[in-house]
Amino acid sequence: MTTAFALLAGFALVASACGAGGSAKSAGSSSTTTTTLAPPSAPLTGLVDPSGVAQGRGALIVKIENTPAARPQSGLELADVVYEEVVDGGITRLMAVFNSQTPETVGPIRSVRPVDASLAQPIGGVLAYSGGLASEVARIESVPGLITVSEDTAGDAMFRDRARAAPHDLYGYPDALWAFGGEPVPPRPLFEYLGDGETFAGEPVDSFTVGESTDADYNPTYDWNPESGTWLRSLNGEPSTTASGSRIAPTNVVIQFTTYVPEPGAPGAVGQVTGAGEAWVLTAGRLVRGTWTRDDPALSARYADGVGRPIKLAPGRTWVSLAALGLDTELVVPPAVPDTAGPPTAPGS
Repeated sequence: MTTAFALLAGFALVASACGAGGSAKSAGSSSTTTTTLAPPSAPLTGLVDPSGVAQGRGALIVKIENTPAARPQSGLELADVVYEEVVDGGITRLMAVFNSQTPETVGPIRSVRPVDASLAQPIGGVLAYSGGLASEVARIESVPGLITVSEDTAGDAMFRDRARAAPHDLYGYPDALWAFGGEPVPPRPLFEYLGDGETFAGEPVDSFTVGESTDADYNPTYDWNPESGTWLRSLNGEPSTTASGSRIAPTNVVIQFTTYVPEPGAPGAVGQVTGAGEAWVLTAGRLVRGTWTRDDPALSARYADGVGRPIKLAPGRTWVSLAALGLDTELVVPPAVPDTAGPPTAPGS
């Protein structure tokens, strides 16, 4: 008997034993057993999704500017996942991925870069951007199954904010962008998450500064906040907040050390996000040093510790830093707790 047939037979037996209320009674017994299914989890956060909204739509990917003139941005605090990539001139740009929650607006929206097609391929859904070089637009439009929406095709789904100076003034309405469709529904998980009773085992870290770029304006610092269970993000000593006043504070930060290689026709070096490299994963005030591996462009990167075991994240939002290989990432570890108890003494001494 095949496994599939055995499962079908099992379902048939349960169905024949269940009444209209969904409970089953054993022969000669008045007891009733009711099966309660656990609520679904949002695939890009691992958090419980009681409304099921994350199950009913694909991902919405938005390219967001990260220059000082673009800050504070809109909507980043509700992104399930954010990739931070180095682009031309040493600046960084953000690829925000939404699924479980919907901000009212998102932006400023900017152009695509060559690495975006590779990052977006395993996610799918809808990708919103402002434009880009013809070669980069052609690359992102060639990603299988991905629906791309530019300023030229967005219609009322994007708008210019007159209170902001161009080119930092293009924003989008996520609900209207989701209306363009997008597969798969729901998106596939990008990470593995800790289950009940599992803990994140690593070395303790109080804060860290990511060597994202040679320009200090783009090297974020994250401070562990045990009350919220999140990493509080800052830039140049100032808290990173969004237009709503919310602090950017992901549950997990993944530093995926990345080689950037010049590419003919590209305005800057291009991050190599397939292959393998070193990765640091920071969760629950701790750090696990490991590796990232991505051999299949259709699949997301996988993170493993020093002995090859998958690194599981705490359920929540995640920022992935594609930090340029060779730059310093500074860690601040908590001070050692002094041993004030003194040496053990023998009974009666």
